[in-house]
Amino acid sequence: MKEYDYLIVGAGLFGCTFAYRAMQQGRKCLVIDKRPQLGGNIYCEDVEGIHVHKYGAHIFHTNSRQVWDFVNSIVEFNRYTNSPVANYEGRLYNLPFNMNTFYQMWGVTTPEEAQRKIDEQRQEAVERMRQEGVTEPRNLEEQALLLIGRDIYERLIKGYTEKQWGRKCTELPAFIIKRLPVRLVFDNNYFNDRYQGIPIGGYNRLTEGLLRGADTLTDTDFFADREHWESIAARIVFTGKIDEYYDYRFGKLEYRTVRFEQETLPTPNYQGNAVVNYTEAQVPYTRIIEHKHFEMFGQQVYDTPHTVISREYSTEWKPGMEPYYPVNNDRNNRLYEQYRQLANREQRVIFGGRLAEYKYYDMAPIVEKVLNMQIL
Repeated sequence: MKEYDYLIVGAGLFGCTFAYRAMQQGRKCLVIDKRPQLGGNIYCEDVEGIHVHKYGAHIFHTNSRQVWDFVNSIVEFNRYTNSPVANYEGRLYNLPFNMNTFYQMWGVTTPEEAQRKIDEQRQEAVERMRQEGVTEPRNLEEQALLLIGRDIYERLIKGYTEKQWGRKCTELPAFIIKRLPVRLVFDNNYFNDRYQGIPIGGYNRLTEGLLRGADTLTDTDFFADREHWESIAARIVFTGKIDEYYDYRFGKLEYRTVRFEQETLPTPNYQGNAVVNYTEAQVPYTRIIEHKHFEMFGQQVYDTPHTVISREYSTEWKPGMEPYYPVNNDRNNRLYEQYRQLANREQRVIFGGRLAEYKYYDMAPIVEKVLNMQIL
């Protein structure tokens, strides 16, 4: 008889939520992770009373009442609203693109004026493609120009995107930005979802709540003793890289990764916002996160005389680095499909999450997916 019903490889949000649901149904779970802590990319480090998102900013948002009620049953979430700002050559623009952005960009004050300016710039892109005999956008740059026009593309999209992907926009596929949010209202709320927030006390409280009752091991690499780990449980939930699970038999999938440069500063308020994107190519980092603004509001910000910021640098992934973003181009998608076909034939292994499914996920869809899964 196996020691566990489920071995869960990876203590990120998928693995933790699966463990919670399995334990609710009386299953015995062991969760292992090769990192020194649990929580995957939502792990927070306490730095002098500030919860630092060690692996990048994570804002929970969803339209699903089921998902929102579920996560709040584990830990109460606050009222944080994501309203990032873009810095281009020292000038600030609100995101997503809304009437504040258009006023900052062109000085327009009415939706009619803004729409007229957008249509005018989009028409320039249409005419340019017509002259070149092109009917469909061939790359991300042409797609963006068709959607929003040159001014916003040049100042707020081009440099940021090229830093994010490490490639020129003319070399990136058009499908990366099939649409861009354009709002003709003065609303800086980045998400359209009904619910959004951050766990009060940080994401570690969510992880701890989900894993309460499970056996856990950190600093534990599944592949270092694969035969042993496969022998101790009736079923396996695998949330790591799917190509690594199959020993790269078809080749290696590609990823982008992020390097973080963290700094504690002797000021209570460095940039006045949690997220500021730096959209010009000459600035090497993509954005600066000031972590206290995720959970501290109003006077609370000044009650702590210091702050913690993280500069984010996007780069190509290499072995030994943390894989963050799947590079979903034609080559990688074809390769993943080969691995997916192998995974579909597995009888006792469940593959889930961004690395196992080679797909970028927000947090809420991960939770919703696990809530709707059948636990055997």
